[in-house]
Amino acid sequence: MAHAVPTRGTSTGARTGASGHTPPDVFGERTHLLAKWAMPLAIGLVYGYWAASIRRHGGPITGWNLLFGFMTVLAFAILWYVVRAVADRLPREGHAVLWGAFAGSALGFLYSGSGVAMFTCVLVSLLLAAAVTAGLYYHYATHQDAEEARRARTRTPARTGTTGTTGTTRTTRTTRTT
Repeated sequence: MAHAVPTRGTSTGARTGASGHTPPDVFGERTHLLAKWAMPLAIGLVYGYWAASIRRHGGPITGWNLLFGFMTVLAFAILWYVVRAVADRLPREGHAVLWGAFAGSALGFLYSGSGVAMFTCVLVSLLLAAAVTAGLYYHYATHQDAEEARRARTRTPARTGTTGTTGTTRTTRTTRTT
């Protein structure tokens, strides 16, 4: 069975915005803020449980094991927040390298607790860090280049008015007196 494909300008294929594409935003600003702070904590809880279960090697759960798990959660979440804050200020290369180093270090910490050889732990961590860095660099480079091209296509000509001494365009206001 054949189906018709919506085209631009139709009710189902309409494009909006100056760039021709506006991603849907189904959540409000409050929900995004909550997710921004809750996601590292939720992932940290899973990470802390995982680290604690590796450390006890199948033995009974003790108070020290619980303390280790919760301290791991705290350290993971704080490091996530710090990496996110610092990465936002870096160019795309630094951003990708920082998140790659964070992912590799997180895996290395868990893997080293399992009792494997240190060389294996370092090798696996470096491989993950390189893969995350390459993937994020590709993602940031392609999206940033596409956004720059989109902005270049949709640039509007400067407003008309009187040009000042600094080369900027300013509009003049006329007042009426009676």
